[in-house]
Amino acid sequence: MDWIVLLPPVVAIGLAMWTRQIYLSLFAGLWLGTTILAGGNPVLGLRELADQIVTVFTTESNARILVFCLLVGGLVALVQASGGVQGFIKWARARGWGESRRGAELLAWGIGVVLFVESNISSLTVGAVSRPLFDRLSLPREKLAYYCDATCAPVCMSVPLNGWGAFVLGLVGAQELSQNAVAVLAEAVLFNFFALFAIGFSLVLALTGWGFGAMRRAEKRAADTGQVLRPDAQPMIEDDVARIEPPDHVAPQARNLLLPVAVMVAMIFVGLYVTGGGNLMEGSGSTAVLWAVGTALGAALLLYAIPRPLREGRATLTLGTSMDWVVKGASGLVPVTLLLVLAFALGQVSQALEMGDYVVQLVGEQGPAWWMPVLVFAVTSFVAFTLGSSWTAFAILIPVVMPLAVEVALPSSLMLGAVLSGGIFGDHTSPLSDTSIISSMAAASDHVDHVNTQMPYALVQAGLAAVAFVVAGLLAG
Repeated sequence: MDWIVLLPPVVAIGLAMWTRQIYLSLFAGLWLGTTILAGGNPVLGLRELADQIVTVFTTESNARILVFCLLVGGLVALVQASGGVQGFIKWARARGWGESRRGAELLAWGIGVVLFVESNISSLTVGAVSRPLFDRLSLPREKLAYYCDATCAPVCMSVPLNGWGAFVLGLVGAQELSQNAVAVLAEAVLFNFFALFAIGFSLVLALTGWGFGAMRRAEKRAADTGQVLRPDAQPMIEDDVARIEPPDHVAPQARNLLLPVAVMVAMIFVGLYVTGGGNLMEGSGSTAVLWAVGTALGAALLLYAIPRPLREGRATLTLGTSMDWVVKGASGLVPVTLLLVLAFALGQVSQALEMGDYVVQLVGEQGPAWWMPVLVFAVTSFVAFTLGSSWTAFAILIPVVMPLAVEVALPSSLMLGAVLSGGIFGDHTSPLSDTSIISSMAAASDHVDHVNTQMPYALVQAGLAAVAFVVAGLLAG
């Protein structure tokens, strides 16, 4: 009956895709998991469920992400009320960026690639800057959520000069390999086939406008009807938060958006430097993003309170008005925060049930050496998808795979690349993943629609990655 440990995340994911009720589905999977932990007693399972939810807030990184979400809601609402978004649209149109589908999609892709420092900041910025352009051009929110997702985790792990790289580097270094851990990680980036395919594939879509499956149907719906969301969709941010009009006296200015965003991005580097004791690679990503969005919010409050122009003596927004918008924006992100709490709790329960270890033991270490990279990719993909966390999958698989690479005489960098690819695939596609949830939030998209529309693209990329790992295994063996 060991297989029963697989049921909680599988049930949660299956119910979410079938019923489109993501909150109830996560609750059902969580209750099932805590019931198993409680020896099959559903009443004790409810008590354990409450304890697991409380535990979410006792984990520092989880708590920072939850506070980050609330602050992001306040910042997004405040920037819109200041006329910053409207000003940016005007500024972008004057340069031809928002005049065509290709320009808007390339802008979204480019922002995501440039902001490789932190995945959540990447998604947030892509969504905040590009959503008005996508809406004006009748491009579906699902497509924007795809760009938010395809250029956050894949880019962060392809340019590992950030918290992602530091986390993996620490895991690899703990294995005491004969090779330098930094060199192994640097080479593994070249074998991170899924991430490379995800970045390249999304660029091709932006350049050509090509598409298929559910995403193509969403694009046709938006083009034919102007509906950027599916009828009856449940966007992660409601329109009264996603579309805020500035007061009549406010003149739209691009700087009201660009300056807070610039402060936020700059503070990421400061946060990583300070928390890493002078080493960016050792900094805390969750702390850095919280500092960044908090500083950006403070900068925006100050910027909008200064009279513009000074001689007229009238502020863009008074401090009182600004705080009203911050509170309203934060309240609009409460559903997203609740969703993250449930997802984090389900991940905790799955780890307590030792689901990842069970999957690794089930697969074992049998088979020809050339088959190992693609097998590791598949196992890591499953673990990351069901747990909704690439970092957890890395923590489970890297200590197993690194010694395995030595035993089967395959390059450590190739096997590490397989783990990284599998983790990114699971993080990119799982409805339980915080990066997928935040991508839906950033685009104000229905979360299940986001998962459904990007899944065919991700499966194509995963298929290409699997073929690449088979070829690499054959060449290395």
